[in-house]
Amino acid sequence: MIYLDSAIASEAIEVMAWGWVKGITTNPTLLAKVTNPPEETLKALAAITPGELYYQLVSEDCDGMIREAHRAREIIGDKLVLKIPATFTGFQALSKLAPEIACSVTAIYHPSQAVIAAEGGAKYAIAYVNRATRLLGDGYALVKEMKTVLQGSETTILAASLKSSDEVAGAIAAGADHITVPFAMLKTLTSHPLSEETKVEFNRLGCGLPETDS
Repeated sequence: MIYLDSAIASEAIEVMAWGWVKGITTNPTLLAKVTNPPEETLKALAAITPGELYYQLVSEDCDGMIREAHRAREIIGDKLVLKIPATFTGFQALSKLAPEIACSVTAIYHPSQAVIAAEGGAKYAIAYVNRATRLLGDGYALVKEMKTVLQGSETTILAASLKSSDEVAGAIAAGADHITVPFAMLKTLTSHPLSEETKVEFNRLGCGLPETDS
């Protein structure tokens, strides 16, 4: 599944019209870039997307996370997927929230965290591929290890922090089940210079059905 990584409503409207982007992921940084309050932004995005809308918890303690999660569900409804940080406190909140709200665990940097995410009932485990490469040396290896330890579970892998078409392909080849990509990069996934050249060649040499007014 492909998600738009953005909190900008105009981007979401355009992307959803393409038909092959299925949901939206947000985070505190993306929400901060929008002038509207987070509640208004999330309501707008929930009305735009036909699929899931991810919201990341920012509370520091377990009780606060639970209250924030319930508030997010009031705003977003059944489309909500919570993003819960891969921390000791986050995993405590996960086990309490997962039975009633779809959850993901975000900022995973070690496969053991993916194991706990699965045991806690997470629907998704999120790997920051480019950032993991910069900080750990190989983001693809992290995805591969997560895929191995998650075999037999119902938790799937969402790859984030993707900066190029090559990283998207590499993450999927490594085992990611889903990807989330910024608006500017989504269009680049559809094109290649050789594809354009081939289209022009076929159209120049071949023929097809004529256009009609009906």
